[in-house]
Amino acid sequence: MRLSHILHLGIKELRGLARDPMLIMLVVYAFTLQIYSASKALPETLNHAPIAIVDEDRSPLATRITEAFYPPFFTMPQMIDQLSMDRRMDAGLDAFALDIPPEFQRDLLAGRNPTVQLNVDATRMTQAFTGSGYVQNILTNEITGFIRRYSSSAPSTVELVLRARFNPELNQVWFGSVMNVIMSITMLSIVLTGAALIREREHGTVEHLLVMPVTPFEIMVAKLWSMGLVVLAASALSLLLVVQGALRVPIDGSVPLFLVGAALQIFATTSLGVFLATMAGSMPQFGLLLMLVLLPLQLLSGSVTPRESMPEAVQIIMLAAPNTHFVMLAQTILYRAGGLELVWPQFIALGGIGCALFALALWRFRASLK
Repeated sequence: MRLSHILHLGIKELRGLARDPMLIMLVVYAFTLQIYSASKALPETLNHAPIAIVDEDRSPLATRITEAFYPPFFTMPQMIDQLSMDRRMDAGLDAFALDIPPEFQRDLLAGRNPTVQLNVDATRMTQAFTGSGYVQNILTNEITGFIRRYSSSAPSTVELVLRARFNPELNQVWFGSVMNVIMSITMLSIVLTGAALIREREHGTVEHLLVMPVTPFEIMVAKLWSMGLVVLAASALSLLLVVQGALRVPIDGSVPLFLVGAALQIFATTSLGVFLATMAGSMPQFGLLLMLVLLPLQLLSGSVTPRESMPEAVQIIMLAAPNTHFVMLAQTILYRAGGLELVWPQFIALGGIGCALFALALWRFRASLK
């Protein structure tokens, strides 16, 4: 009978969600347009920055410099004249405009220290900050390599060979898309479960349920499995249609293994959603609590910045958060094609955190009904 109660109460929650168009739109948006736009816009590193070059020298060195700018850091350079450089910059067509002066190669070989002008569109803050350093390094490397052919200095005895693993194109979309799926899973599992409980409290249906032969445990479990099923199905479709389909991100690891980890994450975060809903008296209060909890979970879990760059105390504290372990296993499975032998500690940690949050939420839910 208890399983039958949980099943039918969960179906009731799914029907209630189907009658709420705003929540349906939120689920669809969070797993489609939000992931696509967040992965494509404002990358953390330089990615396909538009650059134009004014080549007034027409020398082998100028050609060598021009050919050094290529994807994924820059787009293929647009060769323009000096008159159109400012106009294109004003129109926002170029983030960088490099002006190589006349007689640049001859003056450089003669030791006259010529000057190269770089115009930067500083309204593009991320690209302007990092891109200037990239351009300077490229110029330095190409000029140094060119001068070595005409100088008697001994070549370097050490050569650095860089190999980028798991993301050879250094494409920021590959990283951002999966991390945004993780953020959407966390946000929606908390929001849907908390909203379902608060909606019943506002409508007075919780009291109606309690006069029936059902327990608070059955009510809570029904909300968890129904809302968790919606989030899990939406995340699977998003991974297939948006990440692998629209964004063309290669997934080398096991998607079913990732979904098992996602189910454990959803178990923990839906329990957290019930706990927050019992602490809040209304939807506005629930929204304020959600901001206080969701932002640290997302920003300090390693999905935005590496955990290694955070203070050691923060790293230790965030081990108590489910997102930290979920990000670890997601990166290992989807990026590095790792198996269960590598992520079982994160699975155990997620299960333990989920059980603790479930027990806390159930205790608080029972207390709120008295």
